[in-house]
Amino acid sequence: MMSLESVHQLHVFIFVLAITHVVFSALTMLLGGAKMHQWKQWEEDAIQKDTAGNGPKKVTLVQNSEFVKENFKGNDKYSRVLSWLHSFFKHFYGSVSKTDYSTMRLGFIMAHCPGNLKFDFHEYMLRVLESDFKVVVGISWYLWVFVVIFLLLNINGWNTYFWIAFLPLILLLAAGTKLEHVIAQLARDVAEKHSALEGDLIVKPSDDHFWFGRPRIVLLLIHFILFQNAFEIAFFFWILTTYGFNSCIMGHVGFIVPRLVIGVIIQLLCSYCTLPLYAVVTQMGSFYKKEIFNKHVQQGLRRLR
Repeated sequence: MMSLESVHQLHVFIFVLAITHVVFSALTMLLGGAKMHQWKQWEEDAIQKDTAGNGPKKVTLVQNSEFVKENFKGNDKYSRVLSWLHSFFKHFYGSVSKTDYSTMRLGFIMAHCPGNLKFDFHEYMLRVLESDFKVVVGISWYLWVFVVIFLLLNINGWNTYFWIAFLPLILLLAAGTKLEHVIAQLARDVAEKHSALEGDLIVKPSDDHFWFGRPRIVLLLIHFILFQNAFEIAFFFWILTTYGFNSCIMGHVGFIVPRLVIGVIIQLLCSYCTLPLYAVVTQMGSFYKKEIFNKHVQQGLRRLR
């Protein structure tokens, strides 16, 4: 059904798309990892605090704790709307604060490895992120189905390439807002159940805070977002090198520039805000991952099988 020239151009486009997706995914993980590296000092401070906290425990008033004051906006319907708005904007200006990190770190340790207050939560997150990279960088069958549907919808006058550029941006904002709202829900849970606590404030991880009780859905969303963004950029460069900037397939300049700007925004927002936020918040699920053990322990457990 296709000419040899068409098949050749399709092969070239698939190659360009695959390379662009791998490069963009690697860039996102590197930039996100660089930001997470800044949290190493927070980890060291938390370990020192936990190690030194062998004396009498002080009483913490939950409502006056920094974590609750930053994230809990009340129980009525109006306050819950404000909570979602706060989660949306916090995604941009301060996705993870030191208080958020320390509180979720302690909650994870008490839920999954109590007694090991020297557990390196930061190193564990990096190991999980490395494992998740295998998913993010892959190109699954459903992504190719989306590409085919998208190409079929490229009808003259619809400006499909322009409107489709907003899809990954909307999904990225939705994912970031949801992750921030998980932090707000953790704060609400502890505020509703306790008025005062002996010692530090401890949150309880739970899958119930995530969409359909599955934290992994956020990873699949990030996978789709990065692929779709790579598709937009790869298609632009493929058309540019194959047919030229003035080609009718390229479209109007007024549609091209916003698409490229949105692509850059998605790349930066995902790298510096959403990915680090994902790395720490998805550890607030009910279960821990095998990366809680270092590579030597994992290899030993495999031999025992």
